[in-house]
Amino acid sequence: MGARRSVAVRIRGQEFRILTDKDPEALARVAQLVDQTMARIERHTGAVDTQDVAVLTALNLARELVELRESGAEPALDADRLRALVEQAESALVA
Repeated sequence: MGARRSVAVRIRGQEFRILTDKDPEALARVAQLVDQTMARIERHTGAVDTQDVAVLTALNLARELVELRESGAEPALDADRLRALVEQAESALVA
């Protein structure tokens, strides 16, 4: 593990600073996926409340992950790495 550093990502126009010892580019790709998924959810549902969009996005991404697992396909992220990314996102929300 490398030294922890603060990495800024932007999701739906809001900046989040996340402490990580992982590759900042990988974190940026994850944030981009979340941002794109949230934009798609907003367009398809017309939802304007950020929390509603965030929950629908989480459900959508979790559904995709479950489908990958059930199909036997290897997800791009292993469970430990995904858990670490979730913890990073949660720590950014608390900070």
